[in-house]
Amino acid sequence: MDLFNYSRRETNVVHIGATPLGGGNPIRVQSMTNTDTLDTAASVEQIKRIVEAGGEYVRLTAQGTKEAENLRNINAALRAQGCTVPLVADIHFNPRVADVAARYVEKVRINPGNYVDAARTFKHLEYTDEEYARELQKIRDRFVPFLDICKENHTAIRIGVNHGSLSDRIMSRYGDTPEGMVESCMEFLRICVDENFTDVVISIKASNAVVMVRTVRLLAATMEREGMHFPLHLGVTEAGDGEDGRIKSALGIGALLADGLGDTIRVSLSEAPEAEIPVARKLVDYITRRTGHPYIPGPQDTAFCYLAPTRRETVPVRNIGGTNPPVVISARLDGNMDFDPQFVPDYVYVGRTLPDTRPQGPQYIVDADLWQGQSDCWPAFKADQLFLMSGCTASLKFLFTTYMGLNEEVLACLKYHPEVVLIAQSNHPNRLGEQRALALQLMQEGLKNPVVYFQHYAEDCTEDFQLKASADMGALLFDGLTDGIFLFNQGNITPETADTTAFSILQAGRLRTSKTEYISCPGCGRTLYDLSGTIARIKAATAHLKGLKIGIMGCIVNGPGEMADADYGYVGAGRGKISLYKRKECIEKNIPEAEAVDKLVELIKANGDWR
Repeated sequence: MDLFNYSRRETNVVHIGATPLGGGNPIRVQSMTNTDTLDTAASVEQIKRIVEAGGEYVRLTAQGTKEAENLRNINAALRAQGCTVPLVADIHFNPRVADVAARYVEKVRINPGNYVDAARTFKHLEYTDEEYARELQKIRDRFVPFLDICKENHTAIRIGVNHGSLSDRIMSRYGDTPEGMVESCMEFLRICVDENFTDVVISIKASNAVVMVRTVRLLAATMEREGMHFPLHLGVTEAGDGEDGRIKSALGIGALLADGLGDTIRVSLSEAPEAEIPVARKLVDYITRRTGHPYIPGPQDTAFCYLAPTRRETVPVRNIGGTNPPVVISARLDGNMDFDPQFVPDYVYVGRTLPDTRPQGPQYIVDADLWQGQSDCWPAFKADQLFLMSGCTASLKFLFTTYMGLNEEVLACLKYHPEVVLIAQSNHPNRLGEQRALALQLMQEGLKNPVVYFQHYAEDCTEDFQLKASADMGALLFDGLTDGIFLFNQGNITPETADTTAFSILQAGRLRTSKTEYISCPGCGRTLYDLSGTIARIKAATAHLKGLKIGIMGCIVNGPGEMADADYGYVGAGRGKISLYKRKECIEKNIPEAEAVDKLVELIKANGDWR
């Protein structure tokens, strides 16, 4: 694939009602109801709200045959009101329910982790090759009749792999790896190919955006190698709510969209389903705007591995580069030195006005021609100031440059000055392509200077700023090319917001922790407690526990699996009942909802993680 120039991956067209997917069709946006699927009126009204917001597909859970049968009534009621949006049934654990649902909806999502395999128990299972082959035959024997029903009813399917619900069989043979997630999908895809069934969409999701991006990249490469061109559904599952949910989703989904991967997306927020649609639409529109951009002649034959990237090797310059976590640089060109105490940047660029009073904490960056050797201040050079560099005694220097600015003079300067940190700029419509090319050019030249990415915007809306910054930084983080982030906005957004966003991006990319992390699902018809209210109460009680990961799950489908790397878990166990976990271990079951948040706090305290 082309790492520097945007174009969408070529895919088959999948027919889903009157709204086809893939091929030359637009990238579709969708959501999922959180109503009881047996409540026809409530489901219909929520679907209409999603459609009015711009949703092009709507998914409903069908946990049993009764819910699957009621999809017929929901579909009929919508069509009677002139709403033709394709409906998607979400199936787990029971393939018989998928057989029923396929007769009444336009698409059925099945989960390979629990379609035939037993529910995940985290047990290691040993199989001989013959035994493993028999397990695959069980899948084929059960899956082919379902495909026949879909053919008869012109029903598309989504093979939806979730990191949190990989089967013990897959985990035992492949481990908790991207390769295991991809193979879980490919087992089913190969059957579809054998049966000449082409109306198939693929998704591989995880609450960890790093895992999600790496796995989807590997899946696309694996399909290409096997001659498959099925379209991709993208999403970061259990992303959460508010700015965290938006940033994590934009980071993961944006990184893949920017490389041309993805034909439909769902932004999974722990909010009303219709609130997901405008976020998804903004993200798609921002990425696809770069279609047809001017060509970027990126470097070739570098040591960079797109499918399994490692962090680019750099020389540490003070706390930048090497094995240090990426730094945050902030701009304070107006003399405003107010900082959120939780998100104090490492460096503050003040340009040509070094303030007399400088709060302790960050280091300061001033234009090179004004630097006079201050102990808390470092010089920043422009391309036309290289002649000043040899006479500068600073042990840390910054150089603003673009990819096209990496001429022979600049490269020679970098070789002579390993203490220079590059601040990579781009005004290109596809800034990812240029900024990625800059880092890979340094690799090709054998240069190990750290790189900080300067991302500039002119936004008045905080959500727009956060979505764009996250989408622009996503691939650079996952590629291992980032030693720092410098977000600058010329619109009506405070510098403190830019700082918070930068730290949140690094946390979502699992590169630097600055606050409590919440892994919370968006809820669906399986959720039997007040999810949004519970999330708010848990956050209010635990937001000060920096570095702690807390999972908040509506039901057991993905709960323990997606919380595998969380420290504590809060999982719906039944109507108004909660189970609490410490990592994968269930500590207490069926706690009344009214007591569960207090019990969670007690559990955290009992294990010494309360501060």
